[in-house]
Amino acid sequence: MTLFALGGSELTAILRFDREALLHDGQVWRLFTGHLVHLGWSHTGLNIAGLVLIWVLVGHRFDNRQWSAIIAALMLGISLGLLLFNPTLSWYVGLSGVLHGMLVAGAIADIRSGDKTAWVLLVLIAAKLIWEQITGALPGSEAAAGGNVIVDAHFYGGLVGLVLGFLFKPRTA
Repeated sequence: MTLFALGGSELTAILRFDREALLHDGQVWRLFTGHLVHLGWSHTGLNIAGLVLIWVLVGHRFDNRQWSAIIAALMLGISLGLLLFNPTLSWYVGLSGVLHGMLVAGAIADIRSGDKTAWVLLVLIAAKLIWEQITGALPGSEAAAGGNVIVDAHFYGGLVGLVLGFLFKPRTA
């Protein structure tokens, strides 16, 4: 993500989720790369911090191959959700939807591995996703990210993460 951020707004425009480019020009890579580019350095930093936090909390529950498959599935699932259910959204950037999905998948894996405290994490994530669907982005998040927060990406990430948390066998370590 940091390397893509160094490419500036020109690279972001080439890689972002872009409805027109996807539907009319067949630029399918944008289904994945749109999650790797950001609005700016503050947005990139927030997403990297989120990734580190998620890795500390639930990173141990899946091996690297599983996480790679989970992340790819989240990118695809979120992008398809945006394409199908958000027809007025012309473009999107950021990893936050994927991060929400990773956190949900990891919490489900924790629960499946017998960690009862993971229910607290899962309930908190669900509450946040419901809050965002009702009231919009959390206060201050748009200012911190440097632009609009597409809360539906978080929601789609949570839903896909829920499914993936049950599909992938967690490590018990």
